[in-house]
Formats: sequence, structure tokens, C-alpha cells
Amino acid sequence: MNRPAEITKPGKPGCLATGFSRFRNLEPVNSFTGGTSDTANNPNISSFTLSKGKYLMNTPIKNRYEFVLLYDVENGNPNGDPDAGNMPRIDAETGYGIVTDVCLKRKIRNYVELVKGDASAYRIYVKEGIPLNRNHVEAYVAVGLKPGAKAAFAEVNKARQWMCANFYDVRTFGAVMSTGDNCGQVRGPVQINFSRSIDPIVQQEVTITRLTVARIEDAEKERTMGRKHIVPYALYRVEGYISAKLANDATKGTGFSQADLELFWEALVNMFEHDRSAARGKMAVRKLIAFQHESELGNAPAHKLFELVKVEKAGQANPPRGFTDYNVIIDKAGAPAGVTVIEKI
Repeated sequence: MNRPAEITKPGKPGCLATGFSRFRNLEPVNSFTGGTSDTANNPNISSFTLSKGKYLMNTPIKNRYEFVLLYDVENGNPNGDPDAGNMPRIDAETGYGIVTDVCLKRKIRNYVELVKGDASAYRIYVKEGIPLNRNHVEAYVAVGLKPGAKAAFAEVNKARQWMCANFYDVRTFGAVMSTGDNCGQVRGPVQINFSRSIDPIVQQEVTITRLTVARIEDAEKERTMGRKHIVPYALYRVEGYISAKLANDATKGTGFSQADLELFWEALVNMFEHDRSAARGKMAVRKLIAFQHESELGNAPAHKLFELVKVEKAGQANPPRGFTDYNVIIDKAGAPAGVTVIEKI
């Protein structure tokens, strides 16, 4: 029996706290031993000790996923453009707002680091103040290679596996690790597009004053002027992909597991909650819709699934100034066979 398209009205209780602490009591233990990269003997598997028994992170993801994420900004700058004086990024031809993929990946990395710290298997490779090549040296020492010496292909692959086993963002997003001590290249199973606003945005410049000056020689000026760039309001949409094949491939897989996937969903939902600043204003995740395929290779083209989620203005809201000015329409009845639509928020 076909179900009608579902219209989600803003204000519906979400699941912001769902899974927020489900990983916090895990005590990481590095279990890298080298060897092959098949699922049964994967060195990317790390073991965790709980207060009640042992939980092994050895459950590979078995399904392909796509997802649609909706988030908004109010009186803030979601992603400044350094080539335009740090004004909010914009498509010059259409006026739609843009947020880059690396901007969101940074927030996901920050959330994972906040929750996990430097726990084994959850370290962050792209991290402020840490040269990437320093991590490569550590990998070489860990697998018995000599830093500074040219490694054979099999030895590079051992270093690559160690990096995947220890760094969450490497096995999630991938990385090019061929500088310095070569640790190879990793194609991540999780990929994210650029975000685009639902409607054209206004790049508003706000003048501010400060009741002091920075330089001693300017003390007589008493105050200084400054500017902030904001978007009064915008709702953004981003789409992403999760490949089980790239996670589990016998030679190129990263070991991205079911536990990693749950942590990724958690990070998507909560990434703005600990990223507050006056510059970014009020940002919030509003909807997260996932499409789960029955197979690793998938059961339908990604673009067909993205078309099942539509965002329309509610009434005569012009210009929109809040999430309640939009309706989110999810056509669950139109989902192809073998694909399940999951509303996580």
C-alpha cells in the first residue's frame, strides 16, 4: 500500500541527544598487528573494553547510504570566503549561499575529537598545529619501518593500514599521505558535497564599534570601528554518500565500521552544538534524512533518492526568517525497491 508524501512541519521534536553519549564509556585499546586487510583479519579493527564485557569494533557496514542534511544560520556567517574579505560564500551567478565540504568536515572532526580526545582509533589526522608528516613518522615506527627511507609497496600498505586503524578521519574521509614518509593514499567511504542555500542570500555588512584601541599610539582615538559580515537567515541543504564497498574492499578498504557510522551520524547532528561563536551566529541542524540500501553496491541512483526530499516555502514568507517559513516534503512512497528512508531528525 502506497503512502502519501510526508510533509514535515518545523517544530517537530527531533533527536538531538540520540546516541550523544553511547560511545563515551569505551576504553580504546590499539589492536594493530599488521597482516592482511580482509574483514576477518583486518588490522583496522580496534577493541574496546566496557565495564560489562568486551565490545569489538569489527562489524563492517553492509549497506550503501546517501543522506540529505538541512541546517540553518541566523545572523551569522556560516562559511567566510577569504578571497572576498571573509564575506559569506555565494554563487555569484545565482546569489545562492555556499558552504564548502571541508567546512563541514572540520566541524565533524572537531566533534569527534571533543568526544574521543586522542583515544586510539579515534585520533584526528588533519589537526591544527600538528604537521601531517609527523603522523607518517609515527606510522613508520609503529609498523617497523625506518623513517626517511624509501618503502616498498607492501610496506607502504602496512603504514596505510596503520593510519586507517588509528585516525578516524582517514578511514572516514580518506587522505593523501604521500608527503614525507609515504603512507599511501586513501579513498574515503564518506563524501560530502558543497552545501547550497534553499533561497538566494543577502550578504549583510554590519558596522561595529570598540570602546578601546589596540595600539598605544592611537590612544587618543578612544574607539575603533569594525565590520561583521552576516546572513540574516538562510536554510542550507547538503547531500552526502557512504560507500560500504570503499569501507570493506579487501585491498583498498579503510575499515570504516558500523560503530564509525553511528559516530558519524552523531557528529552530523551535533556538530554545531560545540562550535558556537559570535561570527557564526545561531546555527542548527534541522533535518537529517538517510537512504539505506539493502546491498553494498546500492539499489538506486543517488540523484533519484535526493529528489525525494523537497523543501518549499510555507505560505507567503518572503523573505524567510526562520525554519518555520519552510515545509520539508519527504516522498517515502516514491522510494525505489530495496531502499529504506530513515528520518534521523
